[in-house]
Parts: sequence; C-alpha cells; structure tokens
Amino acid sequence: MLIESIKSLDSYVTPEGKASFLARRFPSAAHYLRLLAVVCKAGLLARKGKYTSEDWVRSSQETVHSLEQTGTRFFVEGLEFFKAIDEPCVFIGNHMSTLETFVLPCIVEPFKPVTFVTKDSLLKYPFFGKVLATRDPIVVGRVNPREDLTTMLREGEKRLAMGTSIIVFPQSTRSSCFDLTAFNSIGVKLARRCGAPIIPVAVKTDVWGMGRFFKDIGPIVPSRDVHFRFGPPIMVDGNGKREHELVCDFISNSLKEWGVETIRAIPS
Repeated sequence: MLIESIKSLDSYVTPEGKASFLARRFPSAAHYLRLLAVVCKAGLLARKGKYTSEDWVRSSQETVHSLEQTGTRFFVEGLEFFKAIDEPCVFIGNHMSTLETFVLPCIVEPFKPVTFVTKDSLLKYPFFGKVLATRDPIVVGRVNPREDLTTMLREGEKRLAMGTSIIVFPQSTRSSCFDLTAFNSIGVKLARRCGAPIIPVAVKTDVWGMGRFFKDIGPIVPSRDVHFRFGPPIMVDGNGKREHELVCDFISNSLKEWGVETIRAIPS
C-alpha cells in the first residue's frame, strides 16, 4: 500500500499485479463507481462532524487504489525533501486534473498536517464540499486577484502559524500543459511573508481527463502514468522573483521529462 511504502521509503511505485480484469476493461465506470462510494461515505461522516485527518488519508488512499485497479501506475518521488522538515511548508505545484486534489492528502498528511487553497465553488459540491470544509481550507473566489491575494496572505499566515502546511495551485484553471503565463507567484508571496520553506511539486495526472459537460468527470486513461515529484526546499530571499523562477523551472523540467509541454509565452 502507498502509505506503508512512503513511511519507510522516499518514493513509491505501483507494484505489479494491482489491476483487476473488469476495472481494466471498463476503467472510467469502475473508477467512478468506487469514487462515488468513497466520497459519499466521507461526506456522511463530515456532515456528522466525525471526519478526521485519518479518514481524509484513508479516503485519499482508496482513490489511489481505485485508479491502480484500472491499471494506472503511480510514481511518487522526492518525499525526503519535506519529510525531514519539522516546520510547515508551502507546497506549490501545477494543476493538471482533479486527481491531485484527491491524492495529495495521503502523500503529505501522514507527515504534515496540510490543507489546500481552493475555489469557493468546490465547497458547494454535494458530499465533497462537506469533506473539504472539514480541512479548514483557504477559500478564494478566483475573480478578483487582489482580493484573493489578501485572503491568501491573511489566512495562509494563520494556518502556517498553527503548524498546517498549505498546498497551492497558482494556475487559474486545470491544464494538460504547463502554462507559465497563467502560473502566478501567490504561493511564493505567502512563503516570503511567513518565512516558510517552499516545496515545489511537479504533477502529471492526465490519466484523469476532463469531461465535456462536467469537468471533474472525464475519461480515465490508465496508459497515462501518474507522476508526483517533490523538489528540494526553497527559502525566499529578496522579492521572490528568483524563487518563483526556480519553482517554474523545477516543474517545467520534470514535465518535459514526462513528455508534457510548457507554454512560455502567449501564442501570437
């Protein structure tokens, strides 16, 4: 299991033989049926005020298991870079699909209390919104950037002071490529303000596609491996411009290795 592996090692690779015959034949149907059960169970506990951090990790790991049943392989590396840090961190990563929101908790939470910066619309989702609310997320509107920055700095400082690490996806929306023109420095600004270490995170999660009518429910394509790579901690010294570039370079270079395009300028 993923959690047992990452507690003793600094990486994880899906073992052979995890896939089931039916889930491999019908990956989307198999995964979403399992996921529905996971989310409903978690949502009911959250409504009763009984959803704990341990439950969150368990739900997250069940999502990993559901995808591995379809034949999807997970590759997680670089855990040593945050496992050895005692203080809370700001995790800054690219946002490719719904998958990272479901899976990152079982990778990070066993070592550090963690929450997300999330859109207010997600809290309105049936069941899932209740679950997310129990994690005390930092909620932004993604309409007014200045207002979001103020909220992020104020609420982020509170979470970090309480010992809770924060996961930030600075892109305005999910994307199958890495668009540097949409990747803002809001996470770096928070780390700079609070003196917290930055942990860059490169993710390749396009196995979970975006749907035509409902973005969160798209085709599951098991042939697309899942990658999570964490980088060395970065401390902000100065205005943060250099550190933002270091985060972008780490993500861009990792994605290039995995065959994912980086957009560096607005196409003419």
